Amino acid sequence: GAITSVISGFLGMKIATYANARTTLEARKGVGKAFIVAFRSGAVMGFLLAANGLLVLYITILLFKLYYGEDWGGLFESITGYGLGGSSMALFGRVGGGIYT
Repeated sequence: GAITSVISGFLGMKIATYANARTTLEARKGVGKAFIVAFRSGAVMGFLLAANGLLVLYITILLFKLYYGEDWGGLFESITGYGLGGSSMALFGRVGGGIYT
């Protein structure tokens, strides 16, 4: 979960950096064009991060299912740990990002 959170943060920051430059260039042509570029960039970032989370969760469930077999209790406990790792990394990123950026 923590690795997925770090990857999502990295991809989100890359997209935001490129979008910032593109939006600045489009702002020379007008506020409307700059808004469209910024809005589309945010939409791409949102869809990419959601797809990344779902893909990694699906792969994780498949891998844990191979390990646990038909033991659904163990599978659910492992997925809970995966979610806890992602949540804790997101919390640390939020607090650290608020301080240093």
